[in-house]
Amino acid sequence: MTIQTKFPSGSDYCAAWLTLPKGEGPHPVVLLVQGGGATHAMMLDQYERWFSAAGLAVLAFDFRHLGESGGQPRQLLSLQRYFEDIDAALAFIRTRPELDANRVALWGTSFGASHVVATAARRPDIAAAVIQCPILNGRTSTLQSGWRHLLRFTWPIISDGIRALLRLERRYVQMVGRPGELAFVNRPGAYEGWHSVVPNDYKFDNRVLASASLLKVLFYNAAAMAGRVRCPLLVCVSDEEELMDPAIAVKVAADAPRGIAKHYPAGHFGVYHSPMVEQLVADQIEFLTTHLKKLVPVVRAKVTAMHGPQQIIPRGEPA
Repeated sequence: MTIQTKFPSGSDYCAAWLTLPKGEGPHPVVLLVQGGGATHAMMLDQYERWFSAAGLAVLAFDFRHLGESGGQPRQLLSLQRYFEDIDAALAFIRTRPELDANRVALWGTSFGASHVVATAARRPDIAAAVIQCPILNGRTSTLQSGWRHLLRFTWPIISDGIRALLRLERRYVQMVGRPGELAFVNRPGAYEGWHSVVPNDYKFDNRVLASASLLKVLFYNAAAMAGRVRCPLLVCVSDEEELMDPAIAVKVAADAPRGIAKHYPAGHFGVYHSPMVEQLVADQIEFLTTHLKKLVPVVRAKVTAMHGPQQIIPRGEPA
């Protein structure tokens, strides 16, 4: 069973989904961190099912300004707010008596892998971390399509900045597009791959604000923080990665004091689908249970807190 809830972050809230395993708590927890511009609806439910079947509680959420979470303007990609939301999710975990805040792992996919590495580098209370098909260096991934493509964003960035100052309707660009299109990501196969993780009945908002997105991403280099990650770190490397040189992911595993790299013959989007996803998840579960379940659970007094409205969503039994 999954509990749909929410937690406060900044002046707004993040929509959240808490999936509990069978048995008595407090349970070890995996916090799922989604990729850039993606939401909970985009295939995170399969990880909730598999991890909870292995005895791990799972908390997933939508970043503010995206999906079912609050925040205006919509489709704002803000690194600062990403970190605030992750910290708010970790604080929310501490309010739940069925969860063990001393046994929390971070799991990040795609661009969310950067936030996992950066968070684990600054927080000693993280027990373990897993990243898959990681995008870990904003400049490298953004420049995959070349400087000429990057220069095409000059006017949209300026235009959106002016509109924000004048409180006018904001300027958006595509999140993902086909080669040659003006889009945040337009590598060959990216458009089709991105939509392969979007359910048929889900309306994906394929936009990002121009000024608030690209510039900060260019200077975001989570790979440089790997040496400060003290917890065990599993890096699932897509050897056929299309969006970033997989050698960067390998180096992150090598630089992290307790890092380990596992290699998979897949591209960026292949890891979400059969048969590759089952192999990755099996390796991730082995890693997570090894490092979370060996820790001594801490039984805590129930904390009274306002969690907001909750809804029980029945889910099918894990495959």
